[in-house]
Amino acid sequence: MEKLHGVAPILCTCDPRGVRVEFINTGSELLVGRVLNTHQQWLGQQLSDAGYEPSYQQTIPDTGDAIQSAVREAIDRSELVIVTGGLGPTSDDITRQRIAELLGVPLEEHAETRERIIAHFQKRQRPMPEVVLVQAQVPHGATVLPNDHGTAPGLALQTARGWLILLPGPPRELRPMYTSYVAPLLTEELPPENPMLIRTVKTMGIGESSVEERIAPVLQAQCAEGLEIGYCARMGEVDVRLSAHGSGAAALLQQAECIVREQVGDYVFGVDQERLEDVIVRELNRREQTLVLAESCTGGFLSHRITNVPGASGMFLAGHCTYSNAAKQDTLGVSQDSLAAHGAVSEVVAREMAEGARAAHAADYALATTGIAGPSGGTEEKPVGTVFIALATAKGTRVLNPCNRCDRETFKYVTTQQSLGLLWKALA
Repeated sequence: MEKLHGVAPILCTCDPRGVRVEFINTGSELLVGRVLNTHQQWLGQQLSDAGYEPSYQQTIPDTGDAIQSAVREAIDRSELVIVTGGLGPTSDDITRQRIAELLGVPLEEHAETRERIIAHFQKRQRPMPEVVLVQAQVPHGATVLPNDHGTAPGLALQTARGWLILLPGPPRELRPMYTSYVAPLLTEELPPENPMLIRTVKTMGIGESSVEERIAPVLQAQCAEGLEIGYCARMGEVDVRLSAHGSGAAALLQQAECIVREQVGDYVFGVDQERLEDVIVRELNRREQTLVLAESCTGGFLSHRITNVPGASGMFLAGHCTYSNAAKQDTLGVSQDSLAAHGAVSEVVAREMAEGARAAHAADYALATTGIAGPSGGTEEKPVGTVFIALATAKGTRVLNPCNRCDRETFKYVTTQQSLGLLWKALA
């Protein structure tokens, strides 16, 4: 293996067959719920996409005993162990030191890392605390993984079974480091002998049990050949996860996906990591058509989801967050008479919001949302959770009237999902 930026090159002599993958996330802030742990999800996706099958995951506090105990057990049972966090310069960043003690090797200053840290502060014209140079201390024999977005380098160390990878905690540093340095290392040194392939078929508008009822009986032959089926229900969606191992996995997954589409094709909007907004942005760009949004109860969240997609500027004209009645009148041309007679949360007002937005911008499509997010504000006629979603097109305006009885944040997400679903069906 070519040395990356390490103290010395590492030659892996482990047997790559049956590679077990384990994650150890360090950080007391993760355990007490002050920070969301996104590492397992992201790393799991990267590794499974590369053919590995993660087997263990644990989150531990920032204490020396916990770190050493967890890593000792992990490297005894797993060929690939990835530890995140604890590589920074503060007193609670002790992963580097404790791992060196566990492996019985000294810490040594890595000159190139020292220079990179100094240059990092000089480039930003910021004073450098001397304590940050502790990050240049690395266990003897480790390969240093450069941090192109911060100061704490990652580390790769050989174990009796395989590899121990240490990555910094911040996602904006961890993710590019994994992509640029860890993934190539694993491809060369620890490839999966019996790779796993996964295909996820994403559906909406149908329940988890209904999906299984339709597809499970007709996939029995494929399951006998090694196909595994998993279901994941999320708000407004159901994912069907198809997985298989070995040289015939690709053909088996292709066959299974065709069968799934035959059974629930009307509900399938995408595959793998595609989101509903990705599909809509891509399709409207392909058609060279445009969208405008008029939001009340969703507070701009629908616009947020659309503009998170690269390429949205090609199809998205404007988003109006018209929370008050006055804004609905002034911005969208909603009638005072309609507001007085029916209220802001009504089919009539939702129609006028969508049609007014579409007319104002000469858009092909306009979506509008108005509702009662709660926890107060509901009535017997219009309880909390009542929402009206309107889609205006050249063919007319359609209005949905679901009742999303949940907390405010979930209400907003579900309502935007229903809105995007309404547009997706119109584009189908």
